[in-house]
Amino acid sequence: MVQQFTLSQLNESIKNALLDVFPTTVWVVAEVSELKENRSGHCYLELIEKEGNTIIARSRATIWSYTYRMLKPYFETTTGKPFSHGIKVLVQVSVEYHPAFGLSLNIKDIDPTYTVGDMALQRKEIITRLQNEGVFDMNKELELPLVPQKIAVISSATAAGYQDFMNQLESNDYGFTFYTKLFEAYMQGTEAVPSIINALERIFQYDGFFDAVVIIRGGGATADLSSFDNYDLAINITQFPLPVITGIGHEKDDTIIDLVAHTRLKTPTAVAEFFVNGVGRFYEHLLELENSIVQLTRESLDFQKKKLERIAEGLNYSITGFINYKQNQLTKKGNELQQNVSEFSFKKQYELNNLTHDFRSALSVWSVETKNTISQKQRILKRVVGEAVLKEKATLAHLKDIMGSESRKLVFKEQERLRLNENTVRLLNPENVLKRGFTLTLKEGKIVKSAKDLKLNEEIETQFADGSVKSKISIK
Repeated sequence: MVQQFTLSQLNESIKNALLDVFPTTVWVVAEVSELKENRSGHCYLELIEKEGNTIIARSRATIWSYTYRMLKPYFETTTGKPFSHGIKVLVQVSVEYHPAFGLSLNIKDIDPTYTVGDMALQRKEIITRLQNEGVFDMNKELELPLVPQKIAVISSATAAGYQDFMNQLESNDYGFTFYTKLFEAYMQGTEAVPSIINALERIFQYDGFFDAVVIIRGGGATADLSSFDNYDLAINITQFPLPVITGIGHEKDDTIIDLVAHTRLKTPTAVAEFFVNGVGRFYEHLLELENSIVQLTRESLDFQKKKLERIAEGLNYSITGFINYKQNQLTKKGNELQQNVSEFSFKKQYELNNLTHDFRSALSVWSVETKNTISQKQRILKRVVGEAVLKEKATLAHLKDIMGSESRKLVFKEQERLRLNENTVRLLNPENVLKRGFTLTLKEGKIVKSAKDLKLNEEIETQFADGSVKSKISIK
């Protein structure tokens, strides 16, 4: 006859058989697929085992509240990770079978070192996979703009780290203005990875506008960092077209997204200082360039002035030398001409005396005529000499006028060029810009660059060349 059992008898037999096989606790390796805590503090789990993506075993498990209050902090303190679904665990369980509720595992203890090893292995596998795919350093190879001022921020709006970042950025000592836009995301828990990826996808629509992306969160438990050791999040960051800067808030812990990001900084405040200092270095470089330009301009003006003075001095020396040379030549020629005239007169006088002596008696009538002829020749010769002297003086005066005119033109040209350079430097002076009718509009001591920065009833200050006035926005 076939043996028959009631269902309760069958379940009781199964319970007794399990007690015979598992009289004491056993250690079980499994993955936590579901985890729920009820109001009384009990924890209910579903444990699974996989081969690839296929679940080959599944079982319910329970951690009673007394045990759970000890095991959870012990696990999270040791591993630095939250006790949640998706982790592999090594747990000590008692196998229990209730006739009404079926098979269940009662967890008595947990070995966190197994989970640490498994997570370290998973982390290493993710890093190796990114390196093998050739994307590990892709974001690091992007060039950060010289003056990054338009920043997309991924964080929680209520996070203390986000507030620290904004305060540090807006209250910088230089008074620099940064444009930031918050793309909200969860920064811990199961929703962190998909929400951060979603924020990156929204930023991607404006990749031509922003200079960089910042991922920041405040402090908190090390266990909350597990979301940032995720392959999907890391692959999105490595291939993002903008430099990604992280400030997760932990000095000793480097998550995978810290490793693949363009720049890793310790805290949100450090990220803000990174941007402020970067712009500050560029601003100081501009000041150095401005000082160099002013110095070079002054040196150029001094050099050109000295050069002009040397040219004027050289011209004056050359003209004086030329005049002296011509005067000496003229004097020499006058002396030679006077000597020749004297010699010629003496010679003619001597000949005349001889002729007079020889023909005095016979040519007395002709003597007067001869004297008149000699007098006439003397006048002609004197006129010729006078004309020669006048001609030389006229030539010398003409050359002197030419040299003086050319000198004055050169001096005037250099003076005009010097005044032009001085006017150019003076026009670039901000005070002169205001004097030409331009004004500066300030709000709370900062320059207003757009009407969008002003709100109704806000007070603004308008700065003129000779003072400033304050006014209030009444129409927007």
